[in-house]
Amino acid sequence: MKRTMKAAALAVTGTVALAGCTSTGAASTGSDLAVVAFSVMETANAGVYDAFERTDAGADVSFAPSYGPSGDQSRAVVAGARADVVHFSLETDVTRLVDEGLVAEDWRDTPTEGIATSSVVVLVVREGNPLGITGWDDLVKPGVELVTPNPGSSGAARWNILAAWAHVIGNGGTEAEAKEYVAELLAHTPVLPASGREATSAFVEGDQDVLLSYENEAILAKQNGEAIDYVVPEDTLLIQNPAAVTVGAADGAQEFLDFMESAPAQELYAGFGFRPVDGVDGVELPEVPGANDPADPFPAPAQLFTIDGDFGGWGEAGDKFFADGEDGEPVGIIPALIAASGSEAVE
Repeated sequence: MKRTMKAAALAVTGTVALAGCTSTGAASTGSDLAVVAFSVMETANAGVYDAFERTDAGADVSFAPSYGPSGDQSRAVVAGARADVVHFSLETDVTRLVDEGLVAEDWRDTPTEGIATSSVVVLVVREGNPLGITGWDDLVKPGVELVTPNPGSSGAARWNILAAWAHVIGNGGTEAEAKEYVAELLAHTPVLPASGREATSAFVEGDQDVLLSYENEAILAKQNGEAIDYVVPEDTLLIQNPAAVTVGAADGAQEFLDFMESAPAQELYAGFGFRPVDGVDGVELPEVPGANDPADPFPAPAQLFTIDGDFGGWGEAGDKFFADGEDGEPVGIIPALIAASGSEAVE
């Protein structure tokens, strides 16, 4: 294992965990909206908050956000963390709150079907792409070392792993061949940081060859001057990040959610590398610094797999691929493969 990876991941984890606990537990008063979101959203949301506060609906609203790994954030809300608006990486992190009576069952009844941000899985490489990475098959070549977050805590990790699985199945492979490929992928991944943002930081600070990530994370890293490039593989998975208001949310929560799913907010998110979500009309794409082609930032992959179309939705995919048993023993396909791989999860 390349030694800088574990140290960087641990350092980043400690910093983010401390920040997440502080903001999640902080009391909000008056018209503050407690937005509980997955870690990747922190930078892009700042501008969206400012834009909403300049609208009539947001004139008297301020924000008390919390960021962290998607699954951890969802579980924190169940445990009592205050939340008016939740914005997670995965649908299953919202349905956990529905099951607890914290989010209404009809949360998907919006023009975007409850989706607030969108992206695709990409392969982040060192500047200049010294290994000539072009697609999924290159990731399991001898000597290639990877970074991807821990699917036990991170929604980004689950999208990444399912994109790898879809590469095999979607191109005529069997489930046995898909398991073999993902097992080999994990064998090239010595450490699993807790969140998508921590995985990005660990890659930037380390010396691994490829990071599996959201396209928007790669674009943001380039905007921040990091020495990376990224490859949109010919086949990849559409990432759809849901948002919802909680039951009994503070005044302004529904208006803010509506704003997130509007053209002005989608244009702001696009500036940070998010693809506009389906169901929003009138989005004018800005030039996006950091994209491979800033004037045409979101090229259509030759094959774009989806959770609903290729995996039967998150209700089916979550159980099949990621479930743990009551005693914590791996039940889903991916936890079992991780346990066999020797990859180290960073809590």
